[in-house]
Amino acid sequence: MDIIDLSVYLIPLIIIMFFYLGSRKKKETSATEQMKEAITQGLTEPSSLHPVIDPRLCLGSGSCIKACPEGAIGMIKGKAVLINPTHCIGHGACAASCPHDAITLVFGTEKRGMDIPQVDPNFETNVKGLFIAGELGGMGLIRKSASQGSQAMDSIAKLKGSNNDYDVIIVGAGPAGMGAALGAIQHKLRYLVIEQESSLGGAIFQYPRNKVAMTAPVKLPVVGEMHFKEVSKERLLEWWLGIIEKTGIKLNYNERMENVTPTDNGFIVKTSKEEYKTRAVLLAIGRRGTPRKLGVPGEELPKVVYRLIDPEQYRNMHVIVVGGGDSAVEAAMAVAEEQGTNVSLLARGDEFGKAFGGAKPKNRDKLKAMSEAGKLKIYLKSGVKEINQDTAVIKFGDEEAEIKNDGIIVCAGGTLPTPFLKQIGVMVDTKFGTT
Repeated sequence: MDIIDLSVYLIPLIIIMFFYLGSRKKKETSATEQMKEAITQGLTEPSSLHPVIDPRLCLGSGSCIKACPEGAIGMIKGKAVLINPTHCIGHGACAASCPHDAITLVFGTEKRGMDIPQVDPNFETNVKGLFIAGELGGMGLIRKSASQGSQAMDSIAKLKGSNNDYDVIIVGAGPAGMGAALGAIQHKLRYLVIEQESSLGGAIFQYPRNKVAMTAPVKLPVVGEMHFKEVSKERLLEWWLGIIEKTGIKLNYNERMENVTPTDNGFIVKTSKEEYKTRAVLLAIGRRGTPRKLGVPGEELPKVVYRLIDPEQYRNMHVIVVGGGDSAVEAAMAVAEEQGTNVSLLARGDEFGKAFGGAKPKNRDKLKAMSEAGKLKIYLKSGVKEINQDTAVIKFGDEEAEIKNDGIIVCAGGTLPTPFLKQIGVMVDTKFGTT
């Protein structure tokens, strides 16, 4: 083979390698910049289940990067790295896609522990007859929560009967609670679902309008396959409401669980409306627990709420939104797009990057653009000092101002239900980067 023949093969190969290496270098530069930005803004602590990547086993295939729906993983120096820790939602697809078993999914970090109740493979806690599924147990994904709820019900169905009024009380009507209810129907159990909100959906119910809820196909009892991959909040809730109508799921809205007391043969579940005697209890509640309040005069006024349900209700109003995470940013932007609204967004950070560091980049970019366009006003290093009928007193920096106000939306997170779990005897582990 002479030089001419050899060049026929080498030149295309060199061209391909040139473009491949150039593309890879560009992606690595972008990943490095994203990680530096996260570190600068102090966004280094994942909120839930997340991957730890062993560089000794990682061979840089990039399959985990493609599998991650949130862009939390990038490639740096030929190795996969968690570059956007706060964006990770515990999807777990990265670990499943890695061909070299280089990824371990863990809770918490060395700096920030995460409280996880102890449950066995059947989702039962150390308190016999008390089960936990879904977000409270560390799994917030829609498909996995729904699957856990139905699996927990398989275990509850095996418990010996009792003379209680119910076989199981299911607390929470999110994905885990709905999956459990379908499981209870399949096993012909005496059950009841109680939900403190006025509608179902758990955390999904609190999403802003048209927010995309990531999910994946999952097989559920009674109704079969749930085929969604990417679906809006409205479409998903519509699907669940159709299931309730079709199956007759027994569900009490606006009923808050207040206590769970063990008895000789089960539990007494005390709610804001009733007491129920039951053989077993499934806690399918979120980790948010009770919304965190501002603790200021006037907060009891009806214009103060802790989630956005429908932006249209704020048309032609002056609205204050409090918080710096995705829920606050998305609520402020959704309300600001309604006709005639005047929106003020209050955040504690003293600069934009830190104040809204908990929000996704696309939300931060859109927020900044809307602020620059005058669609809403941002107050940094700020908070609410006092709430009156038609006004609110806000602090920003060293200044105070009383502004017109028709509604306040507080998106400041919630208090974890850990004290409640410990009170009823559930053992809780604090995970520092462990499975």
